[in-house]
Amino acid sequence: MNIVCIAWGSLLWKPHPLKLASNWHPGGPRLPLEYTRQSDDSPELALVLCEGACPMPTYWAYLATQDLDTARTMLGTREKIAADRPDYIGSIPPLDGARVDARIQAWLRETGIDAAVWTALPPKFDGVSGRVPSTDEVVAWLSSRSGEQRVAAEDYIRRTPAHIDTRYRRAIASRLGWRSLRDAHVTQRA
Repeated sequence: MNIVCIAWGSLLWKPHPLKLASNWHPGGPRLPLEYTRQSDDSPELALVLCEGACPMPTYWAYLATQDLDTARTMLGTREKIAADRPDYIGSIPPLDGARVDARIQAWLRETGIDAAVWTALPPKFDGVSGRVPSTDEVVAWLSSRSGEQRVAAEDYIRRTPAHIDTRYRRAIASRLGWRSLRDAHVTQRA
């Protein structure tokens, strides 16, 4: 079974310890993405799936495994997702009857790829899982970062590929001046 990981954020420039069997390729399924998740262990405002957001381009890479459970475990380890939250790792085929993402399923059929995994963390803001912040809240929170936290938060926004041009990203660029690193490239496999 050939298995790919679908990505759009920091997996593109720092995939370790995820074991890739290919480079990242553009042309993944278009998915609704937005900067709506405050990370638990870092100062980043992560780009996550956010229903209602505009569909954005994604990337994909083959994983160095042909076992779906291993692929899910590798991604869960990389994303620091607790074992009791299997719903935070999406996969097709789905695990334990989880909801199938029709957009990803259609993309897999079109490409002839057997299976995929992706990070399925929900939005989270002010400690409330599922809470989608407003644009003003996002800009205010990012603006309030200082020192190393601000540098890390800005780096995450700027490293995300430029063509992932979300509504919040445009507001961040306009109000904070954090524009994409046009020459940023995704990390190639080691």
